[in-house]
Amino acid sequence: MFTVIFGRPGCPFCVRAQELAESLSDVRDDFSYRYIDIHKEGISKADMEKTIGKPVETVPQIFVDEKHIGGFTEFNQYVNDNALLTPA
Repeated sequence: MFTVIFGRPGCPFCVRAQELAESLSDVRDDFSYRYIDIHKEGISKADMEKTIGKPVETVPQIFVDEKHIGGFTEFNQYVNDNALLTPA
């Protein structure tokens, strides 16, 4: 399972998403993630909207195995719904 988190500096939900991803990395051998700083990489909201296919108002924007999950709240729900913090 590979997760990509698009975030920006100073975003508390981006930090929480990274912390959750790090927790998943600690307990699951089948989980890895990459955090992408949209400011550093020059990625605009318009760029993300093209990829996601709908308007983007907030970050983080999170993908799991190339499927758009949403922001932190949706990612946290996805983890809970799939019991992902239980060791694999």
